[in-house]
Amino acid sequence: MSVSFFSGSTSFKQQWPFISERLDQIIDDGKFTNGPTVQELERKLENFTGAKHCIAVGNATDALMIMLRAAGVGIGDEVIVPCYSFFASASSIAHVGATPVFCDIDPSTYTIDVEQIEHQITQRTKAIMPVHLFTQMADMTVIRQIAERHNLLVLEDSAEAISMFHEGKHAGRLGNAGVISFFPTKTLGAIGDAGLILTDDDTIADQARLLRIHGQNEGVPYIHQRVGYNSRMDDIQAAILIVRLEFLQQEIARRAYLAALYNRKLANISQVHTPLIKKRGDETANAVYYVYLLETEQRDDLVAYLTQHGIGTEVYYPFPLHTQPCFSHLGYQEGDMPHAEQAARRAVGLPMYPDMTDEQVDEVCEQIHLFFAKGDE
Repeated sequence: MSVSFFSGSTSFKQQWPFISERLDQIIDDGKFTNGPTVQELERKLENFTGAKHCIAVGNATDALMIMLRAAGVGIGDEVIVPCYSFFASASSIAHVGATPVFCDIDPSTYTIDVEQIEHQITQRTKAIMPVHLFTQMADMTVIRQIAERHNLLVLEDSAEAISMFHEGKHAGRLGNAGVISFFPTKTLGAIGDAGLILTDDDTIADQARLLRIHGQNEGVPYIHQRVGYNSRMDDIQAAILIVRLEFLQQEIARRAYLAALYNRKLANISQVHTPLIKKRGDETANAVYYVYLLETEQRDDLVAYLTQHGIGTEVYYPFPLHTQPCFSHLGYQEGDMPHAEQAARRAVGLPMYPDMTDEQVDEVCEQIHLFFAKGDE
């Protein structure tokens, strides 16, 4: 039995009648970009997240850049960011003219090591950008305390964190602003690129709306207050997301069920480490399994074996950001971030999506068992 790393075809086909009805309306109205369906999505996501403002944009990378610029981050500033994340977490900082200052990660959660943050603060530090990665949020209580002590912005890369909460607040609302990604593989996915900025700050929201449409005020074309971006969300993607939002909680529950299956079936393999959901204070993070991440010293051999047997995987992230050639001028060396570098050598994502069947999880786990059994022979 082959098992792809990701497939959303079954759930999408089930949702298609609802989506089709909305697409027909968009075609009839002729409003295809940043139109009424996008505005409806923004209102629904404001209700869902509790955010005062949700600003839909073309993708989450644009969302990060627009968020940074809207918050006033620019040339000469430094932004503290974990070095184990998707490239856009750092490239967005560079794109606005600021400098990413890298931190190592907590090896159990893959989020920024809060004990390192204050050591990285300088007179040029403008913001901390925690990344909520894979299943749970960074330690926002400590991060906010540090930011308050040093008068810093907190701008959350919450791209993967739809429906993650801390102390009753949705991810992206614990600091000054945050973002969400709707890339097709995400927990709430479109069928193309789409992203969102969320904030309770009126000024950041106003600037974000300005920046997403070439720096012009909405409804006042051809007068450009700033040099902005062409980052409007398509109404087609908004229609799909409105429908899929209605199914989000049951899909998150399915992901949790699949993760529990994985945990149980892989528990007795000593060579692997399954995800740890970390308790902070009196609160246990509400895990949302965007990715089911496994760690093993034999990662590359395991990936090759699973590929040979028709099972898809994804290596997260084989090259930490501080080792990327484009950031070599910053002077980081291999060995500077040992926890991130270990994860880069050991971590692999297994198939995890609501369309997965119990039998597919069985197949993945059986092949992992067979791989390690061969190694023990």
